[in-house]
Amino acid sequence: MCPSAEPVPAVALLDVSEDVLEQLLELALRDADADEVTPPLGTTAGWTTDRISWFREFHRAAAAGLDGPAGQKTWAISCDGQMAGSVRLRRMDTEPAAADEGWAGAGAEAVGAAGAGPGGGGAGPGGGAGAVAGGGGYAGPSDGAEAGAGGGRALETGIWLARSFRGRGVGREALRLVKARAASTGAAVLVAETTAGNVGALALLKYAGAELVTGAASQTQTVPVIAKIPLR
Repeated sequence: MCPSAEPVPAVALLDVSEDVLEQLLELALRDADADEVTPPLGTTAGWTTDRISWFREFHRAAAAGLDGPAGQKTWAISCDGQMAGSVRLRRMDTEPAAADEGWAGAGAEAVGAAGAGPGGGGAGPGGGAGAVAGGGGYAGPSDGAEAGAGGGRALETGIWLARSFRGRGVGREALRLVKARAASTGAAVLVAETTAGNVGALALLKYAGAELVTGAASQTQTVPVIAKIPLR
């Protein structure tokens, strides 16, 4: 007999209302490192009041959606009725904030990309097994396509998952759902960025049908990998 397939988790994307935001923050404080969820702020490690404020401002700014001032939309990820993490889409014609370079989730199924700050900037660490870091000055697909939603060509995505939900297929399902959201805007490409040593994130992106482009090695930075997932 063939072994039974692993059950697919019941994953849903929830709009981030004020109530959902507080649940998401509680999850992040309890089950994720600050560097996995927010940009570096100040000199103190871990969850600080500045990082908590950033987290709330980021999601509140994204409530206006892709056509709002921040040019992005976030959702909470629900897995079997429990809060599991967050995923976002960002228009690539918005300018990342200078202070935010590389928001990412950590864990074997997390995906991040530039553009996670309240002002449209990316944020986050390059660390954590499976983290996908943004930043690096990437401006869009290598074919020079125009960016944006609703008639634009490309959107960026980023995901972070709480530790308890990693390795369970949650990231795969969340990425599938956000791909559908991105396609519904008329975008042609979904973009994310990771590093060459991030085996878990690369596997997730490949499963989603991504074309991976590896950047040049650097003595001061990890080797970036740009993932471009076709939506048409």
